[in-house]
Amino acid sequence: MFSSKRLGALANARVLLRSRRPCSLPHSASLSGSSIKSLRDAFRDPSSPFHIAPGQAGPESPDSPLSLSDPTPSQSSHPTAVGSLAENARAKLISMGYDEESFWEQSIVWGHHDSFRHVNNAHYLRFIESGRMVWLMALGKVLGGEERVKAMLAGQGVSLILKSANVNFRRPVTFPDTLLIGHKPIISSSRTQFTLNAVLYSYAQQAVVADSDSVLVWYDYDSLKKCDPGDDTWHVMKAASRNGQGES
Repeated sequence: MFSSKRLGALANARVLLRSRRPCSLPHSASLSGSSIKSLRDAFRDPSSPFHIAPGQAGPESPDSPLSLSDPTPSQSSHPTAVGSLAENARAKLISMGYDEESFWEQSIVWGHHDSFRHVNNAHYLRFIESGRMVWLMALGKVLGGEERVKAMLAGQGVSLILKSANVNFRRPVTFPDTLLIGHKPIISSSRTQFTLNAVLYSYAQQAVVADSDSVLVWYDYDSLKKCDPGDDTWHVMKAASRNGQGES
């Protein structure tokens, strides 16, 4: 049940939004001399623009996003359920050579927006970081199972440390949406570091919205210095790089 304070604030917000165009408001909901009781009446009146039927929720924002049952223009060419959009995204990233075990779904929330009404650029580094850790855990399982995963996450023994990262912003992202993030390594001649490439794919747009290259260094946390991870790890990385169409 809405509180009186919430009802008044939401009603005033709706009135202000509608003030930009002609609109017929019920007398009980007018701003002049309105009372808490009249606002409650307006919310209960099915003909009122403030009415919210029992069991329904109000908008997430003044500009309420479309529901999944009302496809957006970007979805009109893909009239399938969200599950199918996710499957399309996974298939696309796999075809581009990204490791399926590294896939991370990042839900976009309203708070990710900035004053320009799209996802703020700073959030992308966090999204990529989450995907990178999923990739690292998948690598740890191959190298030594769950115990190796725990050690790598805890910074024990030989693990990885981030040296640098860049992001290419290709398309703006807005709520509601979900991004699928995939990673693949690109191996060079150095055995102490490599590039980890990431891609961010939008379910709503069915397109790549950003990509990134991060340089990771093999690091011995016990001796606190970079290191060669050893032949076994090197062979695993080379195989992953070939699968991801990187340099061998």
